Amino acid sequence: MIDEGEWRPAGVCTWPRAGMNWNDLLAALALVLVIEGILPFLNPAAYKNTMMQLATLPESTLRKVGLGSMLAGVVFLYLIRG
Repeated sequence: MIDEGEWRPAGVCTWPRAGMNWNDLLAALALVLVIEGILPFLNPAAYKNTMMQLATLPESTLRKVGLGSMLAGVVFLYLIRG
């Protein structure tokens, strides 16, 4: 982090959260693994059936679902982290 009296080029952010917190990133990845593992653990047959159905969808549909999921995640993260 840059001290207040230290010189810095114009445009350099001094906001305390500007640096990446690796603990938050690793915690988020761990939660992704936990959440994605819930369905195959609780109901493997339904999980397999869902994956087979997804495999038959056109790529454009999968891309739209992926984009929607990413956008929902960004909005949710913005609402939580402000």
